[in-house]
Amino acid sequence: MCRFWMPLLLTLALLPPVSAVAAETDAAAEEDMPVLTQPQEEMPVLYQVEKQTRVPWYYLAAVNQYEMGIHWQKNRQNQNASPIQIEMPVEKWSGPVNPQLEDKNPMTIKLFGGIGLDGNNDKKADRLDPVDELFTMAKYLGRSGHDEDSMRRALWDYYQDGIVVDRITGFARIFQQEGTLSVKGNSFPIPLRYNYSYRSTWGDARGWGGRRSHEGCDIFASTGTPVLSTAYGVVEVAGWNKFGGWRIGIRDLNNVYHYYAHLSGFEKGMKRGSIVKPGQVIGYVGSTGYGRPGTSGKFAPHLHYGMYRDTGNREWAFDPTPHLRKWEREAKISRKKK
Repeated sequence: MCRFWMPLLLTLALLPPVSAVAAETDAAAEEDMPVLTQPQEEMPVLYQVEKQTRVPWYYLAAVNQYEMGIHWQKNRQNQNASPIQIEMPVEKWSGPVNPQLEDKNPMTIKLFGGIGLDGNNDKKADRLDPVDELFTMAKYLGRSGHDEDSMRRALWDYYQDGIVVDRITGFARIFQQEGTLSVKGNSFPIPLRYNYSYRSTWGDARGWGGRRSHEGCDIFASTGTPVLSTAYGVVEVAGWNKFGGWRIGIRDLNNVYHYYAHLSGFEKGMKRGSIVKPGQVIGYVGSTGYGRPGTSGKFAPHLHYGMYRDTGNREWAFDPTPHLRKWEREAKISRKKK
């Protein structure tokens, strides 16, 4: 019995954990992750709905951007998907007790307590019609006012999730600040004029605080080297973590969370809610972490950079190294052109 089981047990022990296999699969899929952006051609539609409802276009763009992010897998498979993707639940659209789940009659939808509306005057309230979706969401958001507080209350009523409310509000601020849907671009997190080195450390074993897998890539550089934001985004956290030391977490418009750890300090004014752009200094390389606040020097100075995908009901880390290499190449090409 022992001779039979020992080889099998040894084989099982050498296999990677299921979570590691899933993470590797997700990481591979992310290497060709599409950039989810709304085409500038959609601006007239947003302006038109804003004119009809008085709801600022950038809130409508922000809701749509969030929906694009949580449906990223479908978008990845269908590159011809509509840029308007506010997919309302059928029971919310048609009414919770409506016997016709895909009802398109505005009158019966209203009768059964649904919120679906006809936005393009074709006498139908079609849940799969992008204009009807956008118009219905705008009327829902603007039912009690058109300022930020009113928008946040309406978003809470719709999503019942404070985190989602914060994310959509942050996206709206980005669109408002830039004044366009064409908000895209990335940056390598270390200025090329500084000395640095890195290789893929994704999945490497870590022992401090318990056995765990390395969810990111380490970029080694001298203490005090500037750390740059890799994308447009909103600062979600800025403070101490016993593993990451002084760290910053930034949510980009694709609903990807960018994690910068072991910093020696933050750039002045960097705090929760700050809007950042690619190439903007957010902090400085250090060696903080692995202990109580202020702990430093337990390892060589470096930036730990991680990326996490969130689809609303699931979040996972993926290997950022392919993205880092791409952004580094683009930065070198850009520098040569100057």
